[in-house]
Amino acid sequence: MPVKHPKVAVLLAAYNGMQWIEEQIASILGQSAVDVCIYISIDTSSDGTEQWCSESAAREERINLLPPAGTFGGAARNFFRLIRDVDLDPYDYVSFADQDDIWYPDKLWRATQAIQTRQVDAYSSNVRAFWPDGRTHVLDKAQPQVDWDFLFEAAGPGCTYVMNKAVASSLKKSTLVDWQQLHAVTLHDWYCYAHARSHGFSWFIDPKPSMDYRQHERNQVGANKGLSSLVARYKTIRDGWWFSQVQMIVRLVGLESDPFVQKWLPLRPIQLTRLSFSAWRCRRRGRDKFLFFCICWVTAARKLFK
Repeated sequence: MPVKHPKVAVLLAAYNGMQWIEEQIASILGQSAVDVCIYISIDTSSDGTEQWCSESAAREERINLLPPAGTFGGAARNFFRLIRDVDLDPYDYVSFADQDDIWYPDKLWRATQAIQTRQVDAYSSNVRAFWPDGRTHVLDKAQPQVDWDFLFEAAGPGCTYVMNKAVASSLKKSTLVDWQQLHAVTLHDWYCYAHARSHGFSWFIDPKPSMDYRQHERNQVGANKGLSSLVARYKTIRDGWWFSQVQMIVRLVGLESDPFVQKWLPLRPIQLTRLSFSAWRCRRRGRDKFLFFCICWVTAARKLFK
C-alpha cells in the first residue's frame, strides 16, 4: 500500500522575478515526502515573469497560475490575495514562498513532522541568508515565544511558514471579512503570526534553518544584519510606521479590549513609558527587549516635545 504523503499548498507571490523564480520553483517541486501544489499570484511585471509562469503551469500540473489581478504594490497584499482566492480545503497544510529563495529538499516534510509530533498548529524556522559575494549568515528568530511577541514581531521570515488546515481556514475567513483593512498591513508574516497566536493557535519556531534566504537590492524585507539595517529599522519607528502597524494589527485580531492592550494602545507618552516596562513580554530576543524599552522612551519623548 503506497505511503500517504501530506498534501501542501504552496502560495507564491511573484513580481519581476525572472532572475530567480525558476530555481526557487525547482526547489519547491523537489520537496521530499510531501505532495506539493504551487499557486502563483503575480503582481504586474515587466520582465517576462507572467509568460514564464504561464508556460510552466501548462507543462507542470503541480503549478497553478492565478488570473491577473492588477497591481498590488507590495508582497503582503499579494499573499492576502492568495489566501483569499485559492481553494485550500483539499490540503493538509499551507505554506508561503517567496520567488527568490532556495528551499532545502526536506523543508516541508520537516515542518509537517514538527507540527504533528509537537502537536502545534503552525511552524516557522530560522534561515541561512546568503549574498552574491558568497557571504552567509544564519538569521536566528527561534528564541522562546513570550506572551505578547506576536503583536510586535513576526515568527521569522514568512517564507518559512507552514500552517495546518485550521489556521489556514481561520486566515481565509479574516481575508474575506477584513479585505479592505488588510490593504494597509505592510507585512503579511507579522499579521499571520498575530492572527494565529491571538486566536489560540500554537506555533513552533525551529532553530534549524530550512532554506537559503537570498539577499539582493530588491528584497522588500531583508536580513536584519549590520548597522545600515539597524538604522533603516530605526527610521521606520521614528517615522511612526511600526507603532501604527502595531495598532492596526491589534484591531484586526480583535484585541483592542484586552486589559493589557488597553493600557498602552493609544500610544501617548505616558502609555509608551508604561509599555516599556513590559518589554520582556513583548519581544523574544534579549537584545530586542532592551531596544524595545529604549524605543518606547525615545518615541514618548519625541511626542512629548513635538
